[in-house]
Amino acid sequence: MADAAPDLIDRPAESRVQTLRRATHDMHERLDARIMQAQPFASRASYVRFLEVQRRFHADVAPLYADARLQLVAPDLAARAKLALIEQDLRDLGAEPAPLTDPAVDPSDLPAALGWLYVAEGSSLGAAFLLKEALKLGLDPDFGARHLAAHPEGRGLHWRRFTQALDDAPLSADEEARAVAAAAAAFARVRGLVDDLMPK
Repeated sequence: MADAAPDLIDRPAESRVQTLRRATHDMHERLDARIMQAQPFASRASYVRFLEVQRRFHADVAPLYADARLQLVAPDLAARAKLALIEQDLRDLGAEPAPLTDPAVDPSDLPAALGWLYVAEGSSLGAAFLLKEALKLGLDPDFGARHLAAHPEGRGLHWRRFTQALDDAPLSADEEARAVAAAAAAFARVRGLVDDLMPK
């Protein structure tokens, strides 16, 4: 009997995190390229502009980290919040954070919230490279680059704990599609902030 054609071979379905990664890959790549084009580590002044992008995005998602329902999905969620660290990084560099009026993401829409959290948490993986660049500016996890510090258990394990919780969350097909759309909206939000605050 002839071997089964490759497209007929059973393959495991991709996980929710894999779906999110595939659906947003191009947006993510373009965003990373745009940020690097703005040379966020060319000077401390450039880095402050990058911090302001981070602050505004993390202010958007801050209510998600404090939401009790979302903490049932990811029990360590509250400890993952980065907004206070980013604001302290700005203060370290003499930039007092101004009040924000941007609307926050609605934590009551669980699928959308998970999509935004996927983007927020994913940024911690790339922070290892960013921290190396921050060190060249005389910054470190105790001054100016607090939000880039690795978790004590390591970046990889910390990320896997979150992605496992995300994969395990019970979502319907329609809800999963909403999570993907929300992740795309989160990347678009960061891109808009970069374009506004980090000139080329």
